[in-house]
Amino acid sequence: MNQLELVSHSTRQTQDLGKIIGGLASAGDIIFLVGNLGAGKTNLTQGIAKGLDVTENALSPSFVLVREMYGRLPLYHIDLYRLDLSEEIEELGLDDYFYGSGVTVVEWADKADELLPTENLRIEIAYLDENKRKLTLSAWGIRYEELLNEIAQRVKDAGFNSH
Repeated sequence: MNQLELVSHSTRQTQDLGKIIGGLASAGDIIFLVGNLGAGKTNLTQGIAKGLDVTENALSPSFVLVREMYGRLPLYHIDLYRLDLSEEIEELGLDDYFYGSGVTVVEWADKADELLPTENLRIEIAYLDENKRKLTLSAWGIRYEELLNEIAQRVKDAGFNSH
């Protein structure tokens, strides 16, 4: 597993990171987001959507669980916040999204670790202060190690601060 730690100093910078990730994403990519309420998971997803050329705003799907949006590739935005039991999560049939033709982003992925694919890009977002976030990107699998290396190069070119 490879890791990259970054510090974002604003919601815009977090969205810019998302745009980089979305721009590099390929069909079948799976991105797990972990962090406390208000850490910036949906904000990062909005950036990923922009990087995929999705024109609609990626709102948190907390009440519908899954939102599908369309751009260069479909974006499947899944939010597990309201689910507590692994049985509830298992009944959602998420494999159709994970192994489909789009990019799947799962907020609150830590609620279902044992049910989710082991190969993924996992992004943990930690609240540092009102505007500042620490983002830890972890690659699980060869595809995601390659993706992480590409992200690392792009964020370096964009002047992101590594931690």
